Amino acid sequence: MRIIDAQITVSCAGGTVFTGSYRLVTSLTDARRHPADVLVGLYHQRWEHESAYYALRHIMMQGRVLRSGDPAGLEQEMWALLTLYQLLRTAMVDAVESLPGTDPDRCSFTIALQSARDQVIQAAGVTSDDTTPGAGAIARAVLAGLLPARRLRVSTRKVKSPVSRYKERLDDGRPDRSRTVTGLVITLLQPVPTPPAVSRDERSIAPAERRRQQQVLTLLHQDPDRAWPAQEIARHLGDVTLNTMYRQLSRWANSQLIRKIGPGIYTARPISSALLPAAQKP
Repeated sequence: MRIIDAQITVSCAGGTVFTGSYRLVTSLTDARRHPADVLVGLYHQRWEHESAYYALRHIMMQGRVLRSGDPAGLEQEMWALLTLYQLLRTAMVDAVESLPGTDPDRCSFTIALQSARDQVIQAAGVTSDDTTPGAGAIARAVLAGLLPARRLRVSTRKVKSPVSRYKERLDDGRPDRSRTVTGLVITLLQPVPTPPAVSRDERSIAPAERRRQQQVLTLLHQDPDRAWPAQEIARHLGDVTLNTMYRQLSRWANSQLIRKIGPGIYTARPISSALLPAAQKP
């Protein structure tokens, strides 16, 4: 994973200005293909998936529930809905690609769905013509009804539950009502130092677990070249359940006190090819 720290200053219509620190964790690890400032600039679109849920539940299904009464039928209906959704989104993207610089956010999903319904009987040419990409019936309808550019807005974070005990909100500098963002300044921060592999404060560890940890370390270091299954370690200790042993061994391996070399198999030495299970050897 890749971690990006940034400080974002937002200026809103009406003069409200506030600053917040954000940490973005992403699987896009190639910094050349995906610069940090570009990814942080897209952070405000993290709720876009809610639009997909709305399109599926309220526009396509119109609030109805699935009709099938058995798991196989429900799965078939879900795949059908998702396939139709993807096809419509593909047609919308194909349409805006014929107008360079047009944001796909301006395409109306409702118009695309209605156009597709109108063309169900005449299925040929629904998405595009063979000679002119993006010139199908859906594309023509979408391009004819492009929405205005989406506004970048911000509002305070609220607890919407009517039974919540938290009636007062913390003052985070955000406006009380939704405001249009007029300026966005992103400052990338230096990565935080790597924390130590082992915590310096072990006061939260119960005495029994600390004692068991020392017993396991002593046991593994008696034969450091041996691969120890968790079941065998638990049998040597005798006073611990197997589930507890699995959890503790995994936690100690994450802390690099011991090393995990396979499912439920641990050792005290650095991993070598001789200790790797046969399935993991090159």
